[in-house]
Amino acid sequence: MNQKYIQILTLFVTFAGFTFIAFLYWTEPRTIAEVSSKGQVVLGTYDIDRGEFDQGLANFHRDEFIAARAAFDRADPQKRDAITQFYAAYSYYRQGWGRVSNDDALFRSGLEAANRVMSIEPNFRIADDSLKMKTAYELKTELEDGLKITISDFNPMKLTRERK
Repeated sequence: MNQKYIQILTLFVTFAGFTFIAFLYWTEPRTIAEVSSKGQVVLGTYDIDRGEFDQGLANFHRDEFIAARAAFDRADPQKRDAITQFYAAYSYYRQGWGRVSNDDALFRSGLEAANRVMSIEPNFRIADDSLKMKTAYELKTELEDGLKITISDFNPMKLTRERK
């Protein structure tokens, strides 16, 4: 083989090795299985597990929010799908909502998920007619308002409000 081709091949292999190492540092996978899934995110071929998503959606509509979030986590382990993250955020809202007071820990978790939706897809809008809030911005605003303590929180008419 010609010496020039060997040098070119060596440079190519070296470049490929450095690229792979840079990829590992950039994505920070914790296991070998994560290398594949994070590679899919980087390459734009990431897809959720439809079976788990459908199970989570069924649990969500039955108001089984803990089971729904567990299924959504299994469906979208990299937390890169806007629809899945929106339903997860909405489940935190619905579980944490109360007529008298809200669960701040659940609302904070929901706020994190709503922020993820906005970072994935800023103009996200859900097509589910059973939900009253259709965008991540509406959900985020509702969650933020639920975390604030205002004078209206002590209004007895608050007991008649409806969950969205």
